[in-house]
Amino acid sequence: MNTCSSMHRRALLAAGLLSLPAPALAQARRPPLALCTVGMVGDMVRSLGGAAFRVETLIGEGVDPHLFRPTRNDIQRILGADLLFANGHRLEGRMGDVLERARGAGKPVVMVAEALPRERLRANPDYPDAADPHVWMDPTLWAEAAAPAADALSRFAPAAAQDIAAALAAWRARLARLDAFARTALGAIPAPQRLLVTAHDAFAYFGARYGIEVASIQGLSTEAEANLARIEALVATLVARRVPAVFAESSVPDRAVRALIEGAGARGQRVAMGGNLFSDAMGRPGTYEGTYEGMIDHNVTTIARALGGTAPPRGLNGRLAA
Repeated sequence: MNTCSSMHRRALLAAGLLSLPAPALAQARRPPLALCTVGMVGDMVRSLGGAAFRVETLIGEGVDPHLFRPTRNDIQRILGADLLFANGHRLEGRMGDVLERARGAGKPVVMVAEALPRERLRANPDYPDAADPHVWMDPTLWAEAAAPAADALSRFAPAAAQDIAAALAAWRARLARLDAFARTALGAIPAPQRLLVTAHDAFAYFGARYGIEVASIQGLSTEAEANLARIEALVATLVARRVPAVFAESSVPDRAVRALIEGAGARGQRVAMGGNLFSDAMGRPGTYEGTYEGMIDHNVTTIARALGGTAPPRGLNGRLAA
């Protein structure tokens, strides 16, 4: 028998793996599964630990996490994962019970936004026990939120801790560059036009970071119906301030936003559809907009160009879809 083959066989026997059937042996060699609720969290975890973990996302492109209801298959995926990562602060409200079941079963469950100091976060008027969950809209906050994710990955795979620490530093550097681009592009919007009108209240952190007033048709959650009185009030504001554009969101129907455009038009004010923003979901997987960096780059570029700021058509990295 070949000496190398014999040594390999003894090593497998010592590890207790040779007696396993082929599928089980393949399974034993697979990296641990880190399952994330939403794309923004998934992209963060993949950027930090993608070399040492299989990273999957549960809620896909264009799906509203406020309204997402897990299926039986989704629940099996959650309970079968090695680690779970969620945003928290009730973004995944209908998944809360399942995540708690997983935590009770001893699985690590990391709520990345809930690790941020509460005084840094915006209150949630509907749920006093939670904050506004949309913290990824501020790249500086999202860079901080990566720390608990990196810690959990390092605890689960200590051999990869050094690589995860390096990935965290690189992630924060990319987000700092993204933030600087946003401050420049959005800072050029003329003062009267610094009003961002969207479908639901997902951009408060974005507005606070970049000095833009934000107004929305719906509240923090999309569960409530659009209010006619709210639409009429926003139409009056658009006309009075001569705001040039309003914005739809990829995960929210645009009917109410189009009602704003029609209402302003009936009063003699032309308001354009400034574009489709990514709010609670990223773009299509495999595209630049399907990453966190691409998502925010798209939003910044779209808003800046529609409201009178300065941004190149293809964004910070020249990678936005034409």
